[in-house]
Amino acid sequence: MTLSWLSIVRLGLVQMCLGAIVVLTTSTLNRLMVVELALPAVLPGLLVALHYGIQITRPQWGYRSDTGGRRTRWIILGMIALALGGLGAAFGVVLFAHSFAAGLALSVLAYALIGLGVGASGTSLLALLATATDPKRRAAAATITWLMMIAGIAVTAGTVGAFLDPYSPALLMRIVAIVTLGAVGLTCLAVWGVERGLVRRSEPRPVPFLPALRQVWSDPGARNFTIFVFLSMTAYFMQELILEPYAGLVFGFTPGQSTSLSGAQNGGVFLGMLTVGIAATGLGLGSLRAWVMAGCVGSAVSLGLISALGPVGPGAPLVPAVVMLGVFNGMFAVAAIGAMMALAGQGQGSREGMRMGLWGAAQAIAAGFGGLLGAAAVDLLRRGMTGDIAAFGTVFLLEAALFLCAAMMAARTMKPKAVSAPTLVPGE
Repeated sequence: MTLSWLSIVRLGLVQMCLGAIVVLTTSTLNRLMVVELALPAVLPGLLVALHYGIQITRPQWGYRSDTGGRRTRWIILGMIALALGGLGAAFGVVLFAHSFAAGLALSVLAYALIGLGVGASGTSLLALLATATDPKRRAAAATITWLMMIAGIAVTAGTVGAFLDPYSPALLMRIVAIVTLGAVGLTCLAVWGVERGLVRRSEPRPVPFLPALRQVWSDPGARNFTIFVFLSMTAYFMQELILEPYAGLVFGFTPGQSTSLSGAQNGGVFLGMLTVGIAATGLGLGSLRAWVMAGCVGSAVSLGLISALGPVGPGAPLVPAVVMLGVFNGMFAVAAIGAMMALAGQGQGSREGMRMGLWGAAQAIAAGFGGLLGAAAVDLLRRGMTGDIAAFGTVFLLEAALFLCAAMMAARTMKPKAVSAPTLVPGE
């Protein structure tokens, strides 16, 4: 037996829970630190970079998925660690108002827990999908699970934004507690019994971790795709920590409005992913390579528009521009994920988990680096330029340039036949 469509959807609920908790740290808590507490934007950038940096251990989780063991316990334990980290991060924001040292100490511990939780739960989940999903269903499984993750992000950001006004520390803690406890409970229900009855694929010949990693890295296809993932994800995440402060400082958005803006952006991501999922995976329209390039170029154009709206100020159509960015981000992301799933089984040995772990680590490092780069660049430019508009606008244009570079690299390194879009296979 392999994973049924129902089991794939159940595992997608875990991705939804992961996104629901992580979005609180990258949007709501980031906004509160920068705007309400007047802390430098580089501080949440460093904290988010910490949780991404810890995920450099993802290849080890992928290696474990290739060499045996049940993943359910790691998925659940990772989600518990993530929930504790989310609660600690929220309380750290509250502490910052009373003691910077205490708030910083708790925040460092909390974001480290978040990194461990995402790494353990997320990588184990992907390993289970990669090894227990029928090869003809892998791309569809990636689309389904990521759509559910984006749905969790969008719904959580929009709902939290609606309930957070008027802001108070007690209200923040109640909302975060509800989200984190709900995520743990739903994860336990979603994964319970999924691994039972699955026939494990034959394991690769036992090889120590480092030789196995060198074997995967020696494959030019895997190595080039790792570099592409790092470059494109750096561009993808550069706006993550600066978009809400931009909305607050330049356009006068309240905390609830800026959180809802993040929800609107992720709603656009959901729409973009759904478009590619239906067109490429369901109807076979266009190669994944073409969708990746279109998403990167469209994201660059959207960022140019967001930068151009800065001089207009309050009243400018920022929300439609951000939704447009989300749509093209979603197109690029789901096409890249589909390519990742298609390429995972290629090369020497049956090391799907190791390859997914390597690309997951590249994505995590790029996410931390991109977020930190965007936040640090804004801080530096705000000191050297006259006004917030020029500083934020310059960083958005830099991000657009990186997206164009990623599109050119995709055109050169992604072979159309290797990442062609498979069609959905009717199943139970």
